[in-house]
Amino acid sequence: MEPHAPSTAASLDLDADSTPEAARLAFRGGLVRPTCGIAKGYAQANLMILPKELAFDFLLFAQRNPKPCPLLEVMEAGVTEPATCPGADIRTDVPLYRVWDHGELVAETPDITDYWRDDLVTFVIGCSFTFEFPLMEAGVPVRHITAGRNVPMYDTSIPCASAGRFHSTMVVSMRGIPSRQVSDAVRISGYYPSVHGAPVCVGDPAAIGIDDLDHPDYGDAPILEEGDIPVFWACGVTPQAAVMASRPAFAITHAPGHMLITSKRDLDYMV
Repeated sequence: MEPHAPSTAASLDLDADSTPEAARLAFRGGLVRPTCGIAKGYAQANLMILPKELAFDFLLFAQRNPKPCPLLEVMEAGVTEPATCPGADIRTDVPLYRVWDHGELVAETPDITDYWRDDLVTFVIGCSFTFEFPLMEAGVPVRHITAGRNVPMYDTSIPCASAGRFHSTMVVSMRGIPSRQVSDAVRISGYYPSVHGAPVCVGDPAAIGIDDLDHPDYGDAPILEEGDIPVFWACGVTPQAAVMASRPAFAITHAPGHMLITSKRDLDYMV
């Protein structure tokens, strides 16, 4: 399976000042790019789409693992318009999707209309991209946004609680934070438990089973400047790890870093 080639020509048209509606329209038109740094002030979300017969097992998996799988919305079977973004189409308004067959990745596509079925249930799951703008507003650098890269993400040795047919270890995202600002990053992200909240690990990657920080399992290579500490947050790619480990007959997810930009304000999820 050849990965979908990113479309970059129009990507400069989307930035922090873009509205969620404009971003979703661009993705519906075929633009493919990571969504970090787009639509300041709005929550972004991961996707898990499963046949109805598997939906309860995954719902239970998410409830047992709220750190990597914080649910923002569960859509009825066959419904394509999320309540979190009225007017959107869940089949076209994410820049890049992944299609899975018994745990094997069989397609990456910007449009899943041809794969859609009336028995599919969509789970909208909080994403740490949501608190990146609040970090930057507080003066905490988010280096992958500055560099125009996708966030690095890693498989870990942290076990998730199994549920029904689903099991996996946790996936984390990593941001290099200046040592003097780690406490600020922990505090600010902790205000947003619905989008992964505070980190799960600060410092030693080996403590959570990461052997090679320079080569993430998903996303782009990390940027660490002198004095930076690697800080790891639970990640909504964990459901994809569960797909690979549990091997359901059929599933659709977002491609890592290519999120649903909702119409919900990030402040809606701040506590």
